[in-house]
Amino acid sequence: MIRTTLMTAVSLCFMATQSLAQSYDQVVQAEVLQGWRNADGTHTAALKISLNPGWKTYWRAPGDAGIPPRITWRGSRNMDDVELSWPTPEVFDQNGMRSVGYSQEVILPVKIAPQNPGKTMTLKAQLEIGVCRDICVPQTLRIKAELPPVGKPDGRIAAALNDQPLSQKDAHVGTVTCRVSPTADGLRLRATIQMPHAGGREVAVIEAGDPHIWVAEATTTRQGNTLIAETEMMHVDETPFILDRSGLRFTVLGAAHAVDIRGCSG
Repeated sequence: MIRTTLMTAVSLCFMATQSLAQSYDQVVQAEVLQGWRNADGTHTAALKISLNPGWKTYWRAPGDAGIPPRITWRGSRNMDDVELSWPTPEVFDQNGMRSVGYSQEVILPVKIAPQNPGKTMTLKAQLEIGVCRDICVPQTLRIKAELPPVGKPDGRIAAALNDQPLSQKDAHVGTVTCRVSPTADGLRLRATIQMPHAGGREVAVIEAGDPHIWVAEATTTRQGNTLIAETEMMHVDETPFILDRSGLRFTVLGAAHAVDIRGCSG
């Protein structure tokens, strides 16, 4: 009803070792990069997802043709707060619909606040992700690794941390305003963003900040130094809702760089 997901398979089995998991069909594997302990006591590690040639997986906001990823940490030890970073994704055209994600490989940095900074942490992650080539299938992978209170720098993680969208300040974003109007099923949003061109064809991905609010694929146009992104939203339960403008997140993906924009004014 809300979107069509291209799937021809249901749950798939997995094989797991200490820090490596691989799907039974060997299409995708995941592993933990142990990383290092920071001076403030936090630990920087990463989840590495590798896919066979021609396959792709999805970003946190996958688009109408994608499968939303879900990562949980149940069973981990000596882990308090976990902050996952998503490197700048690609935009794919898939059967007339747009999806957002990564091809062949992605490294997701994880910053972890331990309960006891001087002790080893046990990281257990369950990844529920979609992978696609000609078809899309869901995969479940479970990985586990020990993160010692030392570790060493890893260039792969550092590169992924650097491959992030620019902040509003760094991208010289000016005023960001939103106009909201009712529709039969929810709300229509028109965002006006004052910002320099991000290069090539710009795509704006809009997230509501509430997992119960579905956001349609946005249309993006430009008028000089102004980017205009328009979309429609509805509650997944088809009930009325109040939109928190401060919780909105706009990611503008361009050929030169991407930009991460938080919130808008009325």
